Amino acid sequence: MAGPLQGYRVIDLTTMISGPLATMVLGDQGADIIKVEMPGQGDHVRTGGNRAGGLAATFLNNNRNKRSLALDLKDRRGREVLKRLAAGADVFIQNFRPGVVERLGVGEAAIRAVAPTIVYVSINGFGEQGPYVAKPVYDPIIQAASGLASVQGGSDRNRPRLVRTILPDKLTAVTAAQAVTAALLARERSGKGQHVRLSMLDAVIAFLWSSDMGSQTFPDRTVSEQQAASFIDLIYETKDGHMSVAVMSDREWAGLARALERPAWRDDPRFKTPALRDRNIDERLALTQEVLATRTTAAWQERLEAEGVPCMPVLTRNQLLDHPQVAASGVIVETDHPQAGRLRQARAAARFEQTPAEIRRGAPLLGEHSDEILAELGLSTAEIAALRRDGVVEGPAETPLPAQALSD
Repeated sequence: MAGPLQGYRVIDLTTMISGPLATMVLGDQGADIIKVEMPGQGDHVRTGGNRAGGLAATFLNNNRNKRSLALDLKDRRGREVLKRLAAGADVFIQNFRPGVVERLGVGEAAIRAVAPTIVYVSINGFGEQGPYVAKPVYDPIIQAASGLASVQGGSDRNRPRLVRTILPDKLTAVTAAQAVTAALLARERSGKGQHVRLSMLDAVIAFLWSSDMGSQTFPDRTVSEQQAASFIDLIYETKDGHMSVAVMSDREWAGLARALERPAWRDDPRFKTPALRDRNIDERLALTQEVLATRTTAAWQERLEAEGVPCMPVLTRNQLLDHPQVAASGVIVETDHPQAGRLRQARAAARFEQTPAEIRRGAPLLGEHSDEILAELGLSTAEIAALRRDGVVEGPAETPLPAQALSD
């Protein structure tokens, strides 16, 4: 069976992580993703380390289920090819800084002129208005600007800290993929395409407001300096490692007191209710840490699980691979890539009963499908050869022209 987005075509002019991961999600779900890259260099992520067969792991993990067209958009003929491609597409997505696509001649107005109902998506760092519009952006910059680094630090008085994964990039990708499918659904009902605009800053602020902006929620109340939720992470040292233990309800708190053999905690006036346990969180967590340090992770896990207390050993990345729950979920799969060899990756997280997502092809070489895509557009062998000769189009030198073009 094909994925739920089979039959939709996406023109992908994005690079780095946020855009490519968004389009990979759509590709995993069945969409035909045509990744348009600059000849000679391609997506910057192609140059990353941890390589096999000349391909970087980060590129492989954000660009499967795509075809690559190496096309020079600074050349008029390259722009004409792109517009011809867009005319038969459903989605056009780019993550240049505001103004760049207009200067290239492939902004929304130019694309909509040839594709009136297309969903045009613009991803950027800070949006289209304001003093930071032209500011260069990487993930740590957004962590700093959004308040995420302050939240991660614990309080306004603590040293801010970065989340040790590129959360803004990946969160923006997930938000973009959802927005694309929502816009396509709206088009199915109205027959009209639209411009979807998304900034990394907006994505992270909206994400944080769900749980981290309670003291900023009521505008008529004075907000004092943000206090820490806790100076202790919910990661505890045990006799032989680390584990996480989290309790919220009164039932779980009572279970923790029994498991740790500290019955007095149940009647301690500091911990009688969830609100009091939150207010006295540092004392509560310090006491918990003191007890957990006396036995092994496995011993505590057995006791805590018997009392219904949520807990989990802290797994390293390598330990994750062999964990029984991860194995049972089937989320990690292995495939063969024609260039990079055997790959281990995470499959698409969402599982569709009727239209399952799948890995149909690995990440492409730069320009690997240039000739194939141009032939699908109806270009002749001579036209493709001329574009190649002039450097407007690039593809692997050993790639023969497709049969469709050869028959012209």
